[in-house]
Amino acid sequence: MTEERMHQTRWLILAVMCISLFIISIDTTVLNLALPSISGGLDASASQLQWVVDAYTLVFASLLITTGTISDRFGRKRLLIIGLALFAAGSLGAAFSVSIEMLIGFRALLGLAGSLIMPSTLSSLIFVFRDHKERTTAIAIWSAIFSVGAAIGPIIGGFLLNRFSWSSVFYLNVPIALLGVIGAIVLLPESFSKNAPTPDLIGVGLSVVGLVSLVYGMIRVGESGWSSPEVWIGFGMAAVFLTGFILWQKRSKNAMLPLHFFKNMSFTGANLALVISTFAMMGSMYFFSQYFQSVKGFSPIIAALCMLPMTPATLFATMQSVKVTRRIGTRYTMSIGLLVTGVGLFLFSQVVHTDTPYLLMLLVVLVLGSGTGFTMSPATNSIMNSLPPERAGIGSAMNDTTRQLGGALGVAVLGSIMNGAYRAGVNPVAQVNGISAGMMEQIRSSIQNAHILAQSLGSDLQSMVMKVSSQAFVNGVHESFFVASIFMILASGIALKLLPSFEKEKEARREREFGEARIEIRES
Repeated sequence: MTEERMHQTRWLILAVMCISLFIISIDTTVLNLALPSISGGLDASASQLQWVVDAYTLVFASLLITTGTISDRFGRKRLLIIGLALFAAGSLGAAFSVSIEMLIGFRALLGLAGSLIMPSTLSSLIFVFRDHKERTTAIAIWSAIFSVGAAIGPIIGGFLLNRFSWSSVFYLNVPIALLGVIGAIVLLPESFSKNAPTPDLIGVGLSVVGLVSLVYGMIRVGESGWSSPEVWIGFGMAAVFLTGFILWQKRSKNAMLPLHFFKNMSFTGANLALVISTFAMMGSMYFFSQYFQSVKGFSPIIAALCMLPMTPATLFATMQSVKVTRRIGTRYTMSIGLLVTGVGLFLFSQVVHTDTPYLLMLLVVLVLGSGTGFTMSPATNSIMNSLPPERAGIGSAMNDTTRQLGGALGVAVLGSIMNGAYRAGVNPVAQVNGISAGMMEQIRSSIQNAHILAQSLGSDLQSMVMKVSSQAFVNGVHESFFVASIFMILASGIALKLLPSFEKEKEARREREFGEARIEIRES
């Protein structure tokens, strides 16, 4: 494809990249709405539901940097098409799952597919959009699609679950993936980086084992408490393998994550803020649909509609963040967005109860959507603009890794906090006449299983189990959202402290544009 043709079709290429990104962004949130149905359909415990979410995000986060390097080396278009095809196949496998273990396995396969797709979308945009202002707008749209897709996922899931089984949320992925494949074949130019390193397989192995061990330990805390040997085995393995990963990256000639990138505060500050903010945001969003369905008793479609206002709030804030960033810089724009999101999480922890009116929930949803929109686009721009264009794949992969790693840890840590509070809250039920040890184990496993058991009990016991389990779940959500709000405010402070001033940011942009111009002249 010629430069002129690429320039003429650049906005159509953006549309194809957004379609490819959309399939990833809706995947987790549409699944969150289906978790209560999956729990009942496959007899899954609360910790198994966490693994359904985290199997995807862990594999995704662990492989992103490697797949970003591979896409730079072997072709971004090629990796994108392979990833989309694999995503369609993995979605069919997940839809046909007959056990929770089978579903977790296919979710891991979807994580592999997502890790092939996501770096290719953003790094391709950097290659296609050469003008700085157009590139900033394109990245803002890319970020908006990611945020809006995550917000609109529950709406789509609600309509599907209202008529079909939980497997329908996976069938949804297949036509979208095929549309992305066709668009990439027809429109997307192939792009490479001549200086991309070879894949760092040892680094991949160390990071995957370390991250899985860390999340396993956090999930076991919620089930067994801090005294469990499995918890400390998990944490010990995580410490050994993640330390080994850092040491290996220092000495490896083809490091999957060149540590000298972190000397650039635009790169480091934005990544730290992103990982902490997605830790808080994704970890808390994990409970939204469960609260509306399991506590409030709403159908999937009503629960989805309750979350709908987050979509326009996120989209509006994302597009406004471009204008605000141009006036006050990334540093203050990101800090404001993170602070607003922290306020929204704090409000949730204080005002939401089993009988909270929806108008209060609406306020929380709008605040969270606005804060998220103000955060993601400036953070992505900061990361991508801090690296040379020939390392666009690594920059894209780091941006995506921080999102996914933060989300995986958020679900694990905040889920463990919630599970611990929930199990403590339902323990008094064990003293009630008519509740056997087997029943108690089912009640402790999850609020969904507690409510399923309650339907088989007499009216008095049914009412008691429903009420106690719902209140225990809300108590756990209060604790987890309060912790999430503290982390979000911490992220705001980190962004304010580490990100460069507006003047230094403009100076770095001029140097980057000058460097890109020299590369284009040399290549021509």
